Amino acid sequence: MPTTHAKAGLIARLHDPQYARWASQIRKTGGCRQPVHLRGKVEHIDRATGELLHRYSTHLEPNGVLRVACKTRRASRCPSCAETYRADTYQLVRAGLVGGKGVPETVTAHPCLFVTLTAPSFGVVHTRTEKNGKVLPCHARRNAETCPHGVVMSCTARHGADETCLGEPLCPDCYDYAGSVLFNATAPELWRRFTEALRRRFARTSGLTLKELRERLVISFAKVAEYQRRGVVHFHAVIRLDGPDGPTSPPPAWAIADALADAVQHAASAVTVTIPAVAGEPSRILRWGDQLDVRQITMSGELTEQAVAAYIAKYATKAAECVGTLDRRVQLLDDLAALPVREHARRLIAECLRLGSLEELADLRLIQWAHMLGFRGHFSTKSRRYSTTLGALRAARADHMRDEQITTGRLPLFEEDTVLVLAHWEYAGQGLSAGDALLAATLTGRPFSPSTPIGSGA
Repeated sequence: MPTTHAKAGLIARLHDPQYARWASQIRKTGGCRQPVHLRGKVEHIDRATGELLHRYSTHLEPNGVLRVACKTRRASRCPSCAETYRADTYQLVRAGLVGGKGVPETVTAHPCLFVTLTAPSFGVVHTRTEKNGKVLPCHARRNAETCPHGVVMSCTARHGADETCLGEPLCPDCYDYAGSVLFNATAPELWRRFTEALRRRFARTSGLTLKELRERLVISFAKVAEYQRRGVVHFHAVIRLDGPDGPTSPPPAWAIADALADAVQHAASAVTVTIPAVAGEPSRILRWGDQLDVRQITMSGELTEQAVAAYIAKYATKAAECVGTLDRRVQLLDDLAALPVREHARRLIAECLRLGSLEELADLRLIQWAHMLGFRGHFSTKSRRYSTTLGALRAARADHMRDEQITTGRLPLFEEDTVLVLAHWEYAGQGLSAGDALLAATLTGRPFSPSTPIGSGA
């Protein structure tokens, strides 16, 4: 229920003489939960004469600031901005499968696989498995062993989809927390080595050197990282064979999906990352898990280009929040025991802090990425020639909005080559007060939670 303070803020905003302009700003942010407040001006000057052609200033805006969308990719922070990011990722991935956005439609004939690379086991955890529509027992064992800590390694429960115990170890003291966070930290390097091994394997089976392979074809990909409930990442990737010029050229006739699948399976099993022994921890050789899913993408059936693009785009807006961890960095002064996280996540964070304090592991930056349980890679990446870029999609959207503003008279029509644009902006805060959040929810039809404004621009 809204608080008295929130209601008072809402009423005050409604009676503000500049309410209409404030409401226009909120609508333009698309329902952003934590809009950024900017203070400044933009001037358009004729290069030849020095004449001032147009000026915009935030001086007359509500509270003297311009509110713009935060543009975060995290759905847990701002569902509205994350939806824009998800839609852009969907278009990027789908363009690489069926064409569009500068990619020819002939790309549909190129061999293409959907690959899932998983993490190895670090201990037995509670799971939910379905078979033929029936939920199976978690870990039913007739002669289950008892671990050294006195826990019987068996669970006969049929867990619900939303049970909090999913992903939790049957015996936390047996679980390899160090291995889990070290795998997350080295997963980006494992992926890099996987792509290199993939190209080497494909060249070898094709009877070519790497140089000769690059002259005949290109292996393109787009991938996304997903957190499993146990707190480790795995990767979903679209891997495609192109000709030497990328998606605009067909691959050689001998470059088929089966050969690519063979190269994927070999590379996934061949690459490793070695972590040297450190105080209290043995040397580790980290590799991908045994569960490897390799399927061909088709234009019809279950694994269509739309299904793949939607699946990858969905996880591009998520992070480690599904594990029950924080959506912000862990500060040095934080009381770890008081953090609002699951116990499993708390132990993973504590392990990041412990290992991150060791000089030998400083390069992994485990302390800085403790809230991500050690993972510090980009969630969504692609090779250069896979398809268009997020930057190009954003630029096209900005051009469309600018053309619309010119058409409606909000911006004058200038010859860009003859106009000098001078802009000065400064950060003036972020977020919405409780009253503004309530009103914004009504204006945009999006649920809002009050956010404490940061800075002086609220």
